[in-house]
Amino acid sequence: MRVAIFDFDGTLYSKETFQLMMAHLKNHPEHSLRYRRFYRAIMPPYLGHKLKIYPEAKMRARSVQAYLMALETFSRTELEQFFAEIADKMHDDMNSRVVERLRQHVADNVYVMLVSGAFMPLLHAVTEKLPIEKIIGTEIHYKNGILDHRTPVTHIQGSLKTEKIQEALNGQQIDWSNSFAYGDSFSDLPVLELVGNPVAVHPELRLRNVAEKRDWEIIQ
Repeated sequence: MRVAIFDFDGTLYSKETFQLMMAHLKNHPEHSLRYRRFYRAIMPPYLGHKLKIYPEAKMRARSVQAYLMALETFSRTELEQFFAEIADKMHDDMNSRVVERLRQHVADNVYVMLVSGAFMPLLHAVTEKLPIEKIIGTEIHYKNGILDHRTPVTHIQGSLKTEKIQEALNGQQIDWSNSFAYGDSFSDLPVLELVGNPVAVHPELRLRNVAEKRDWEIIQ
């Protein structure tokens, strides 16, 4: 079995999900006051990251948790509706060339996976019309149907992406040398190195340097 693994932010989606999520909360007609709590929570790790004394991965994980804390009291239905509102704003910014590749892989009987640090309800909402076999993202916990913001989430990023991919494909015979992976950042390197056909999509400088040195395909 061949697989095609797609990153989301900067790859399948041309922009950054978290920036849009922040703006949606800040400007929401009902929930904008929650943004203040979120902002207060993320400023210390954000400033620490800017001062190069706090790791980026930890800053991102703290930000994801802080966002959920700001949404406390949301039911599962309310949270899914909230993310559906965000998804509606994203469709025009999907990367058409990458979406075309995804559909072609499906036509070629390649097993398509989406692997992202974005929240699962958002990923499902924004890709509901795309033929993706498996979505791996940051899971949200609930307790009695209400968002459980106190339970730490596992933010899917870096090497954890490859772990989750291998876990999802456990027991399958994968033809890695004839499989594909798409990513835009240096942190996607472990996933890109899994396959014989890595593709750098609008890559940041560090990934571009690797892609050029190894003669990987680059989608501009």
